[in-house]
Amino acid sequence: MNEPETLQKSLGVHIDPEALRLALTHRSYAYENDGLATNERLEFLGDAVLQLVVTDYLFRTFGDLAEGDLAKLRPALVSTRALARIARTLDLGPHIRLGAGELRTKGADKDSILADTMEAIIGAVHSAEGFETARALVLRLVTPLLSDTEAMTAGKDWKTTIQELVAARDMGEIRYIIEDFGPDHRKSFRATVTIGGTEYAQGTGPSKKEAERDAARVTVEELTGGRGQADILTLVLDRYEPDAE
Repeated sequence: MNEPETLQKSLGVHIDPEALRLALTHRSYAYENDGLATNERLEFLGDAVLQLVVTDYLFRTFGDLAEGDLAKLRPALVSTRALARIARTLDLGPHIRLGAGELRTKGADKDSILADTMEAIIGAVHSAEGFETARALVLRLVTPLLSDTEAMTAGKDWKTTIQELVAARDMGEIRYIIEDFGPDHRKSFRATVTIGGTEYAQGTGPSKKEAERDAARVTVEELTGGRGQADILTLVLDRYEPDAE
């Protein structure tokens, strides 16, 4: 396990070393070490703090969104997938105390373990340093996701996403123009996306389908990147999946 000081620096907050050590203790490690305390109680607390902070932030920030839309938006910020994404940016995995079995199965890179540990860390900060410090940590970690197209639309099909985005703006017909290149025994494909007769982006891949997906991804990033957060939120609300939490 890496030094806790390194993780504290990444988090940008001081946490009592003992509280942090407990937050990083997965049950698999505890069971193999004479029944040490696990991070599960802190995870329970951290989940509640996370939900409250994010809910309050969305309520205050997006005053024009109805309750139903706020409920759709929240899972994109507090889901297992979102928390695991944050954990990876912090390089959290090597810090987690895992048992031998979880280490063998690469538990330090499992979404569920990363997300649970993030919640435990939030719980530890709240317990040791107070709510305001925990709130500041949550907002610092979570709010950047609102401007990250890839994070907010994670798991979505890019071709469907571009169809909905283009339809909402009445931009015209989407076409994929396919070209192949490379030797016959190892062909690659290039897809060019045109919308309403205007060329937008290209993508490549080992098959026509993969090239089209790549081109659609680049196009979505082009369309949302230059027009701000509102379009990304539209994608989330339109593509809401109730089981995303």
